[in-house]
Amino acid sequence: MNTFRHVKAFPGRVYRFYRDGFRSMTVGRYLWVLILVKLFILFFIFKLFFFPDVLERDYSDDSQRAQAVRKHLIDNP
Repeated sequence: MNTFRHVKAFPGRVYRFYRDGFRSMTVGRYLWVLILVKLFILFFIFKLFFFPDVLERDYSDDSQRAQAVRKHLIDNP
């Protein structure tokens, strides 16, 4: 019974640990902002401009897309 309370309180302790750690940061806060901006640029901006959805552009429905993927997986070594 006592161990269950300890396990139940663990997520709250972890949350408070990180919350208090982020509150006391000075330089680290700016570094986290920089990391989040970089991830946004990598995953959203690059995807929009450099990685178009070729399957959606070239094929009209899901069965044609699946057939094209199967063909390319089997035919290309």
